[in-house]
Amino acid sequence: METAEARVDYDESGTGTTIVLVPGSCSTGAAWRPVISALGDGFRCVTTSLLGYGGTAERRTVHDASIAFEAEAVEEVVRRAGGRVHLVGHSFGGLVGLVVALRERVPLASLTVVEAPAAELLRSEGEEEHYRAFRKMTNAYFDAFEDGERQAISAMIDFYGGPGTFAAWPARVQAYAIDKTYVNILDWASGYGFPLTRQLLGRIEIPVLVLRGGNSHPAAQRANALVSASIPGAELATIEGAAHFMIATHAAQVAALIARHVHRAENIVAAVAL
Repeated sequence: METAEARVDYDESGTGTTIVLVPGSCSTGAAWRPVISALGDGFRCVTTSLLGYGGTAERRTVHDASIAFEAEAVEEVVRRAGGRVHLVGHSFGGLVGLVVALRERVPLASLTVVEAPAAELLRSEGEEEHYRAFRKMTNAYFDAFEDGERQAISAMIDFYGGPGTFAAWPARVQAYAIDKTYVNILDWASGYGFPLTRQLLGRIEIPVLVLRGGNSHPAAQRANALVSASIPGAELATIEGAAHFMIATHAAQVAALIARHVHRAENIVAAVAL
Protein backbone atom coordinates (compact mmCIF):
# COMPACT_ATOMS: atom_id res chain seq x y z
CA MET A 1 0.00 0.00 0.00
CA GLU A 2 1.09 3.58 -0.64
CA THR A 3 1.14 5.90 2.37
CA ALA A 4 1.96 9.56 2.86
CA GLU A 5 5.50 8.49 3.77
CA ALA A 6 6.33 5.60 1.43
CA ARG A 7 5.25 2.13 0.35
CA VAL A 8 4.44 -0.44 3.05
CA ASP A 9 3.67 -4.12 2.43
CA TYR A 10 0.07 -5.03 3.13
CA ASP A 11 -1.68 -8.33 2.53
CA GLU A 12 -4.67 -9.99 4.13
CA SER A 13 -6.49 -13.27 4.07
CA GLY A 14 -9.42 -14.89 5.83
CA THR A 15 -12.36 -13.42 7.70
CA GLY A 16 -13.07 -12.93 11.37
CA THR A 17 -11.12 -11.37 14.22
CA THR A 18 -8.29 -9.24 12.83
CA ILE A 19 -4.70 -10.17 13.65
CA VAL A 20 -1.85 -8.04 12.30
CA LEU A 21 1.32 -10.13 12.02
CA VAL A 22 4.70 -8.38 11.87
CA PRO A 23 7.75 -10.48 10.93
CA GLY A 24 11.30 -10.00 12.12
CA SER A 25 14.48 -8.97 10.35
CA CYS A 26 15.43 -10.57 7.03
CA SER A 27 11.80 -11.63 6.55
CA THR A 28 8.61 -10.59 4.82
CA GLY A 29 4.97 -11.23 5.63
CA ALA A 30 5.35 -14.61 3.93
CA ALA A 31 7.20 -15.83 7.03
CA TRP A 32 3.82 -16.05 8.77
CA ARG A 33 2.27 -18.49 6.30
CA PRO A 34 2.82 -21.60 8.46
CA VAL A 35 1.23 -19.87 11.47
CA ILE A 36 -1.67 -18.51 9.40
CA SER A 37 -2.32 -21.99 8.02
CA ALA A 38 -2.29 -23.44 11.54
CA LEU A 39 -4.65 -20.74 12.85
CA GLY A 40 -7.38 -22.00 10.53
CA ASP A 41 -10.75 -20.31 10.08
CA GLY A 42 -12.13 -17.44 12.13
CA PHE A 43 -9.30 -14.99 11.71
CA ARG A 44 -8.59 -12.17 9.29
CA CYS A 45 -4.80 -12.21 9.06
CA VAL A 46 -3.01 -9.06 7.90
CA THR A 47 0.71 -9.28 7.16
CA THR A 48 3.38 -6.70 6.41
CA SER A 49 7.18 -6.36 6.26
CA LEU A 50 9.48 -4.17 8.32
CA LEU A 51 11.38 -1.26 6.80
CA GLY A 52 13.79 -2.28 4.05
CA TYR A 53 12.34 -5.76 3.57
CA GLY A 54 9.92 -7.04 0.92
CA GLY A 55 8.14 -4.08 -0.65
CA THR A 56 8.33 -1.84 2.42
CA ALA A 57 10.51 1.19 1.77
CA GLU A 58 13.33 2.09 4.14
CA ARG A 59 12.86 5.35 6.05
CA ARG A 60 15.85 5.21 8.39
CA THR A 61 19.40 6.37 7.79
CA VAL A 62 22.69 5.68 9.53
CA HIS A 63 22.27 9.13 11.09
CA ASP A 64 18.72 8.52 12.31
CA ALA A 65 17.73 4.90 12.83
CA SER A 66 14.98 5.65 15.37
CA ILE A 67 12.65 2.75 15.98
CA ALA A 68 9.82 5.29 15.74
CA PHE A 69 10.05 4.99 11.94
CA GLU A 70 9.27 1.27 12.26
CA ALA A 71 6.37 1.96 14.61
CA GLU A 72 4.90 4.50 12.18
CA ALA A 73 4.90 1.96 9.35
CA VAL A 74 3.15 -0.68 11.48
CA GLU A 75 0.64 1.91 12.68
CA GLU A 76 -0.21 2.66 9.04
CA VAL A 77 -0.92 -1.05 8.51
CA VAL A 78 -3.15 -1.15 11.60
CA ARG A 79 -5.11 1.87 10.38
CA ARG A 80 -5.58 0.26 6.98
CA ALA A 81 -6.79 -2.95 8.66
CA GLY A 82 -9.35 -0.91 10.59
CA GLY A 83 -10.78 -1.20 14.09
CA ARG A 84 -9.10 -2.69 17.14
CA VAL A 85 -6.61 -5.33 16.05
CA HIS A 86 -4.58 -8.00 17.79
CA LEU A 87 -0.93 -7.19 17.06
CA VAL A 88 1.64 -10.00 16.84
CA GLY A 89 5.35 -9.41 16.30
CA HIS A 90 8.23 -11.84 15.89
CA SER A 91 11.81 -10.97 16.84
CA PHE A 92 12.53 -7.33 15.87
CA GLY A 93 8.87 -7.14 14.88
CA GLY A 94 8.06 -7.96 18.51
CA LEU A 95 10.19 -5.07 19.73
CA VAL A 96 8.41 -2.79 17.26
CA GLY A 97 5.09 -4.12 18.58
CA LEU A 98 6.05 -3.01 22.09
CA VAL A 99 6.80 0.47 20.75
CA VAL A 100 3.43 0.62 18.96
CA ALA A 101 1.67 -0.38 22.19
CA LEU A 102 3.57 2.28 24.14
CA ARG A 103 2.81 5.03 21.61
CA GLU A 104 -0.96 4.36 21.84
CA ARG A 105 -1.64 5.94 18.45
CA VAL A 106 -3.69 3.05 17.06
CA PRO A 107 -6.32 0.85 18.77
CA LEU A 108 -4.94 -2.51 19.92
CA ALA A 109 -7.03 -5.27 21.47
CA SER A 110 -3.95 -7.27 22.50
CA LEU A 111 -0.25 -7.78 21.80
CA THR A 112 1.75 -10.97 21.33
CA VAL A 113 5.54 -10.67 21.42
CA VAL A 114 7.46 -13.62 20.01
CA GLU A 115 10.99 -13.44 21.37
CA ALA A 116 11.84 -9.76 20.97
CA PRO A 117 15.55 -8.77 21.06
CA ALA A 118 15.03 -6.63 24.16
CA ALA A 119 18.74 -6.19 24.87
CA GLU A 120 18.36 -2.70 26.32
CA LEU A 121 15.94 -4.03 28.93
CA LEU A 122 18.67 -6.43 30.05
CA ARG A 123 21.06 -3.50 30.39
CA SER A 124 18.60 -1.32 32.32
CA GLU A 125 17.88 -4.22 34.70
CA GLY A 126 21.58 -4.86 35.40
CA GLU A 127 21.65 -8.19 33.57
CA GLU A 128 25.23 -7.55 32.42
CA GLU A 129 26.15 -11.11 31.43
CA HIS A 130 23.16 -11.51 29.14
CA TYR A 131 23.50 -7.98 27.77
CA ARG A 132 27.16 -8.62 26.94
CA ALA A 133 26.15 -11.77 25.06
CA PHE A 134 24.08 -9.65 22.69
CA ARG A 135 26.78 -7.00 22.38
CA LYS A 136 29.59 -9.49 21.83
CA MET A 137 27.64 -11.13 19.04
CA THR A 138 26.65 -7.91 17.27
CA ASN A 139 30.09 -6.30 17.62
CA ALA A 140 31.76 -9.33 16.02
CA TYR A 141 29.06 -9.49 13.34
CA PHE A 142 29.38 -5.81 12.45
CA ASP A 143 33.18 -6.04 12.35
CA ALA A 144 33.03 -9.05 10.04
CA PHE A 145 30.66 -7.19 7.70
CA GLU A 146 32.97 -4.17 7.65
CA ASP A 147 35.86 -6.49 6.81
CA GLY A 148 33.95 -7.73 3.76
CA GLU A 149 32.91 -11.16 5.07
CA ARG A 150 30.04 -12.08 2.78
CA GLN A 151 28.25 -14.35 5.27
CA ALA A 152 28.79 -12.15 8.32
CA ILE A 153 25.09 -12.29 9.13
CA SER A 154 25.31 -16.05 9.70
CA ALA A 155 26.77 -15.40 13.17
CA MET A 156 23.64 -13.48 14.15
CA ILE A 157 21.35 -16.17 12.76
CA ASP A 158 23.23 -18.93 14.59
CA PHE A 159 23.19 -16.91 17.84
CA TYR A 160 19.41 -17.09 17.70
CA GLY A 161 18.81 -20.48 16.15
CA GLY A 162 21.84 -22.41 17.32
CA PRO A 163 24.99 -23.53 15.46
CA GLY A 164 24.32 -24.61 11.90
CA THR A 165 20.99 -22.78 11.56
CA PHE A 166 22.13 -20.51 8.74
CA ALA A 167 23.83 -23.36 6.88
CA ALA A 168 20.60 -25.35 7.00
CA TRP A 169 18.55 -22.61 5.39
CA PRO A 170 17.69 -22.93 1.67
CA ALA A 171 20.13 -21.12 -0.63
CA ARG A 172 17.55 -18.48 -1.61
CA VAL A 173 16.84 -17.67 2.06
CA GLN A 174 20.55 -17.39 2.80
CA ALA A 175 20.98 -15.10 -0.22
CA TYR A 176 18.14 -12.84 0.93
CA ALA A 177 19.62 -12.52 4.43
CA ILE A 178 23.06 -11.74 3.01
CA ASP A 179 21.59 -9.13 0.68
CA LYS A 180 19.76 -7.48 3.59
CA THR A 181 22.69 -7.41 6.01
CA TYR A 182 22.95 -3.62 5.88
CA VAL A 183 19.22 -3.35 6.74
CA ASN A 184 19.64 -5.74 9.66
CA ILE A 185 22.48 -3.62 11.00
CA LEU A 186 20.09 -0.66 10.96
CA ASP A 187 17.61 -2.85 12.87
CA TRP A 188 20.16 -3.37 15.61
CA ALA A 189 20.88 0.37 15.70
CA SER A 190 17.13 0.95 16.10
CA GLY A 191 16.92 -1.59 18.92
CA TYR A 192 19.99 -0.48 20.82
CA GLY A 193 18.87 3.13 20.44
CA PHE A 194 15.54 2.50 22.18
CA PRO A 195 15.96 2.90 25.99
CA LEU A 196 13.63 0.10 27.09
CA THR A 197 12.98 -0.06 30.83
CA ARG A 198 10.72 -1.89 33.28
CA GLN A 199 9.06 1.42 34.15
CA LEU A 200 8.27 2.14 30.50
CA LEU A 201 6.81 -1.31 29.86
CA GLY A 202 4.72 -0.95 33.01
CA ARG A 203 2.59 1.58 31.14
CA ILE A 204 1.16 -1.05 28.78
CA GLU A 205 -2.41 -1.86 29.77
CA ILE A 206 -3.63 -4.20 27.03
CA PRO A 207 -3.44 -8.01 27.36
CA VAL A 208 0.07 -9.17 26.44
CA LEU A 209 1.46 -12.62 25.69
CA VAL A 210 5.23 -13.16 25.47
CA LEU A 211 6.54 -16.29 23.75
CA ARG A 212 10.06 -17.69 23.96
CA GLY A 213 11.75 -20.89 22.88
CA GLY A 214 12.99 -23.45 25.37
CA ASN A 215 16.09 -23.96 23.21
CA SER A 216 16.70 -20.27 22.54
CA HIS A 217 19.86 -18.47 23.61
CA PRO A 218 19.79 -17.84 27.39
CA ALA A 219 20.09 -14.08 26.81
CA ALA A 220 17.01 -14.09 24.58
CA GLN A 221 15.09 -16.20 27.08
CA ARG A 222 15.98 -13.90 29.95
CA ALA A 223 15.18 -10.74 27.99
CA ASN A 224 11.69 -11.99 27.20
CA ALA A 225 11.08 -13.13 30.75
CA LEU A 226 11.84 -9.56 31.81
CA VAL A 227 9.49 -8.17 29.16
CA SER A 228 6.69 -10.30 30.56
CA ALA A 229 7.52 -9.48 34.18
CA SER A 230 7.54 -5.76 33.42
CA ILE A 231 4.04 -5.58 31.88
CA PRO A 232 1.11 -5.80 34.30
CA GLY A 233 -0.80 -9.04 33.81
CA ALA A 234 1.37 -10.25 30.92
CA GLU A 235 1.64 -13.99 30.31
CA LEU A 236 4.94 -15.74 29.54
CA ALA A 237 4.84 -19.00 27.59
CA THR A 238 7.83 -21.18 26.73
CA ILE A 239 7.63 -23.52 23.75
CA GLU A 240 9.84 -26.46 24.65
CA GLY A 241 12.11 -27.71 21.91
CA ALA A 242 11.78 -24.46 19.97
CA ALA A 243 14.34 -21.76 19.34
CA HIS A 244 14.09 -18.25 17.94
CA PHE A 245 12.68 -19.19 14.53
CA MET A 246 9.68 -20.93 16.07
CA ILE A 247 7.13 -19.40 13.70
CA ALA A 248 8.58 -21.74 11.06
CA THR A 249 9.65 -24.75 13.14
CA HIS A 250 6.79 -24.81 15.68
CA ALA A 251 4.01 -23.02 13.81
CA ALA A 252 1.19 -25.10 15.26
CA GLN A 253 2.20 -24.41 18.86
CA VAL A 254 2.70 -20.71 18.15
CA ALA A 255 -0.68 -20.50 16.40
CA ALA A 256 -2.46 -22.26 19.27
CA LEU A 257 -1.02 -19.85 21.83
CA ILE A 258 -1.85 -16.80 19.70
CA ALA A 259 -5.43 -18.02 19.16
CA ARG A 260 -5.92 -18.66 22.87
CA HIS A 261 -4.59 -15.21 23.75
CA VAL A 262 -6.76 -13.51 21.13
CA HIS A 263 -9.89 -15.30 22.35
CA ARG A 264 -9.14 -14.34 25.95
CA ALA A 265 -8.59 -10.71 24.97
CA GLU A 266 -11.86 -10.69 22.99
CA ASN A 267 -13.68 -12.04 26.05
CA ILE A 268 -12.23 -9.24 28.17
CA VAL A 269 -13.45 -6.64 25.68
CA ALA A 270 -16.90 -8.27 25.61
CA ALA A 271 -17.09 -8.32 29.42
CA VAL A 272 -16.15 -4.65 29.67
CA ALA A 273 -18.81 -3.75 27.10
CA LEU A 274 -21.59 -5.35 29.18
